[in-house]
Amino acid sequence: MSEARILLEKFHATKTLSPVAIRLTQLISNEKSTIQAFEKVIKMDPTLVMRLLKLVNSPFFGLRQEVDSISRAVVVVGTKNLRNMVVTAALKNVFTQTSPEDVFSRARLWLHSAAVGVCSQMISERIFGQKGEDTFLCSILHDVGMIVQDQVTRDRFVHTCSTYDPDAGPFIEHERAMMGTDHCEIGGLLVQDWNLPIDVVDGVRYHHDVKKDAVPSSVLGIIQIAHYLVSRFDYTAIPGMKAVLPGGLIAYFRKNIKEFKALIRDLPDELENARDLYETDG
Repeated sequence: MSEARILLEKFHATKTLSPVAIRLTQLISNEKSTIQAFEKVIKMDPTLVMRLLKLVNSPFFGLRQEVDSISRAVVVVGTKNLRNMVVTAALKNVFTQTSPEDVFSRARLWLHSAAVGVCSQMISERIFGQKGEDTFLCSILHDVGMIVQDQVTRDRFVHTCSTYDPDAGPFIEHERAMMGTDHCEIGGLLVQDWNLPIDVVDGVRYHHDVKKDAVPSSVLGIIQIAHYLVSRFDYTAIPGMKAVLPGGLIAYFRKNIKEFKALIRDLPDELENARDLYETDG
């Protein structure tokens, strides 16, 4: 059994995710799931209901009329958007659980993931004319492997983070040397276990792979570009962590630099509009 799979087995044993969240991931992966099935499960967790309604009524979605029920939320925002809100709301608690404010904090990781989500949504819509629901979902989940490591072997993982030297090379290489695996491999296996779309799985698994020849408009390509852009605003998972674009994406980025400059200019305002997405409830 690989080191990544060993850590995942221990993670599952800790029952970090609530039964409601686990059931929701099963519904999400089933294209035949009905609105009624979602609503029935979500209503089992009053806190989740409040988070979803707060999110759907936030400036991020810009709805004209207030939504006051889960079934109405599905009608208004669509099944895929609801799926993303469910995952965001359910996992937000896992990401923002209290942890010591040292070189690695879950709160910082959540802010990073949400920022990549907002940026990837902008890239999908503005650059490629796509809705980008799967890209947004992948953004929220792309570093979930770090949560597994923090949950199962925190001391070892924090030591890995604290001994990372950004000038010595990519974090993922240091991580593999210290942990015997990396958060991309762990996260990829986890979302694969959840039966999420293959594009999402690949985006999680390869978002740090600069040798991967990603199509710019693909989930992986958009995630890598968004990851690169938000790092310029210091929305990084770990202080000092650097993001590098593969050669093909660098060429595409430079060719379309005017569009990306306009996007970068608007990114801070879009992040502000999405505050309800990434702010902690405390």
